[in-house]
Amino acid sequence: MTKIEIISGFLGAGKTTLIKKMLKEVFAGEKIVLIENEFGEIGIDGGFLKEAGVQITEMNSGCICCSLVGDFGTALKEVIETYAPDRILIEPSGVGKLSDVTKAVQGVAAHEPVELNSSVTVVDGQKCRMYMKNFGEFFNNQVEHAGTIVLSRTQKMTEEKLEACVKMLREKNPGASIITTPWEELKGEQILAAMQHQDLLRKEEMEEHVHEHGHYHDHDCGCHEHHEHHHDHDGHPHDHDHDCGCHEHDHHHHHADEVFTSWGKETPHKYTEEKLCEILTKLSESDDCGIILRAKGIVPCTDGSWLHFDMVPEEHEVRRGEAGYTGRLCVIGSHLNEEELAKLFEIV
Repeated sequence: MTKIEIISGFLGAGKTTLIKKMLKEVFAGEKIVLIENEFGEIGIDGGFLKEAGVQITEMNSGCICCSLVGDFGTALKEVIETYAPDRILIEPSGVGKLSDVTKAVQGVAAHEPVELNSSVTVVDGQKCRMYMKNFGEFFNNQVEHAGTIVLSRTQKMTEEKLEACVKMLREKNPGASIITTPWEELKGEQILAAMQHQDLLRKEEMEEHVHEHGHYHDHDCGCHEHHEHHHDHDGHPHDHDHDCGCHEHDHHHHHADEVFTSWGKETPHKYTEEKLCEILTKLSESDDCGIILRAKGIVPCTDGSWLHFDMVPEEHEVRRGEAGYTGRLCVIGSHLNEEELAKLFEIV
């Protein structure tokens, strides 16, 4: 029986980092297939995980949640038949809906020897409130359908902020285990134990509910407030309480690609580390190129090395890493201005 772990999380929450930790500390020696589902034309993360000897199937044609039922089920079946893995890790696109991915896995599990072992959502504790306000439909769906919520970057938070974040998450999902301890203080085994235990409880609860009531309802009001995303003078998005006026019976759902767009480019252009930091700071602090939620890539440096970069709002990291076959970068957000992006990255 192949076990399936879904590790979801909004853009830049730290899913890949968590997966790498689990691969190293818990799943070493198992036959693992990772199904990655990048939102964007260019998959960047694949290289990081191939080093760990993991078989990767990337699906870059939009996100799983859009081409769900057909494609994803087929891909999953193919993976099971070709590799007969011990475990499949599914990393949905950062803007994918966890409910859709879970449904697709359950559909395959009805006919194939697989079981959904756990569904996890990684949440960047520092940005929880902002994402809930601005991208409720996508962010909240991942929180509501998780058996376990793993908070990232908690070491940078005050106790007060952490408690407020947990309270917000609890309101959306009273039943999930919430892991708040900084990851470096936890062993992968502890994280896995929390994931499995929680999903077992949820499974029993659902079965009981179905047994008693004969049906199981999943309400997702599907409203979201991405229209306006203002910045005040210190660069933080204002919190606006929109009454989005949606009611559950309207059923107005959005596909990720109606709200988010991605801009991906391959380029041989060389950057200095300073220049790259300058570009990422600009993306983070100004709206000239649109509302940028995530930027990542691998580009050549003027000194002959390669720079790997990552950006989420208000934070970026540039580090040296292994070479790519050419420079690649990917920017994800809403209302992207592609002309400005090309100008900023000096892509002719």
